[in-house]
Amino acid sequence: MRIAPEQGQSGRRIGRPVVHHECWAKVTVVLMNRQVVYLDHLAADVRAANGNVIRRAEIIRALIDFLADSGIDLSKTRSESEVKEALRSAVGLAPTPAEE
Repeated sequence: MRIAPEQGQSGRRIGRPVVHHECWAKVTVVLMNRQVVYLDHLAADVRAANGNVIRRAEIIRALIDFLADSGIDLSKTRSESEVKEALRSAVGLAPTPAEE
């Protein structure tokens, strides 16, 4: 895990500025192309609506934090599709229509 530098620490950093205020780890996650396209459209919509830039990683972190805070119990799910259906149910959405 990496730790964000202390405020006022001297020295020049290469790359994006650190915006994390807690310990973090860089991980690789495989997403489907349609999911990446959705995140990019969402980020573009946010920017078009209010001029603020939001990154894919910020959206993903917010979704994870929301899930962690929600109290939704996913312990009985056995697959990605079951997780999706449990989340749909928890927020009051109808089940995904069955594919023919």
